[in-house]
Amino acid sequence: MQNEKSKRKAVIKKLNEQLTDRVHAHTGPAGEKVILELIAYDDDAYSAYDNLPVDEMLELCSTKNTNWINVDGLSDEVLIKKISEKFDLHYLLVEDVLNVDHQPKADEYEKHLFFTLKMLYRIEGQSIDYEHISFVLGKNYLLSFQEKEGDIFDGLRNRLKQDTNIIRKRGADYLLYRLIDTIVDGYYSVLENIGHQVEEIEESISNNPSVEDFQRIQKLRKEFIYLRKVVYPLREAVNKVIKNENDFIEDRNVKYFSDVYDHIIHLLDSLDTYKDLTSTLMDLYMNTINYKMNEVMKLLTIITVIFIPLTFIAGVYGMNFRYMPELEWQNGYFGVLSIMGFIFILMIGYFRYKKWF
Repeated sequence: MQNEKSKRKAVIKKLNEQLTDRVHAHTGPAGEKVILELIAYDDDAYSAYDNLPVDEMLELCSTKNTNWINVDGLSDEVLIKKISEKFDLHYLLVEDVLNVDHQPKADEYEKHLFFTLKMLYRIEGQSIDYEHISFVLGKNYLLSFQEKEGDIFDGLRNRLKQDTNIIRKRGADYLLYRLIDTIVDGYYSVLENIGHQVEEIEESISNNPSVEDFQRIQKLRKEFIYLRKVVYPLREAVNKVIKNENDFIEDRNVKYFSDVYDHIIHLLDSLDTYKDLTSTLMDLYMNTINYKMNEVMKLLTIITVIFIPLTFIAGVYGMNFRYMPELEWQNGYFGVLSIMGFIFILMIGYFRYKKWF
């Protein structure tokens, strides 16, 4: 019996050492601000806490309530470790939380459902703000870990304060659905912004294509590549949650995740459409540039053709031969200029008749 306890202690110690090593390996820049927030609620009560020490905040978590713990910033390894110990998180799960380069995915552990994805928001001009966010769903609690301060959940927080809100009547799995759904809705805002950019670029190309338009198209194409990498794995992650093999999601709430899945499918279709539009923009840009170049070349060709006979006449009478009949003609200079002018007008009229310009 004593040997078994010793072995357990050794295993726990080893896991803690691994967790500490991995946390230190993923620690963010020194001095980065970390914000800890707790929202606890049930049908009858609502409480929100922030700016408290992590130990005090974790003590406020009650199994009688649904607890949402949100962490903004991943640089405080002590805080992350205390949360992981409190909720008995697997060290591989903590590694995934701290690794912000992960693609969207869902993993099931013995006591937790881990879900990670990208949050897109705060569009300023043509820039899109990307942020990695991870969720850990357990019994009566949901943990969310964000890269930095600020998110798109303020409206959801306000709705949680209302006594009659449906979120208050359901568990942490429904809260997870609402958070993911809010993030997916943010994708639509991003796509709408991109759609406006496509229209602006198309109008600019039609009026006067420039190198700036080409650069904007290239930037959009890179954005679409990134969005596809974000949304395609998200479809598989949500589908894994819908299967609900370990019953982390209540049966009555599975249909809501199915609705999010349908939204993601629609997003993928929209992405493909915008990708085709971007390719069309590039074709339009190249065709417009080629058309303008052809117009310039046509104008230069017309000018060249007009001046060829005039240059010929000027060259003939510019030769230094002594005996040329026209050289003795008193009005020869004006006569030659008149012939050259007549040829010029005749050729301009012919080109106009052919509608070459």
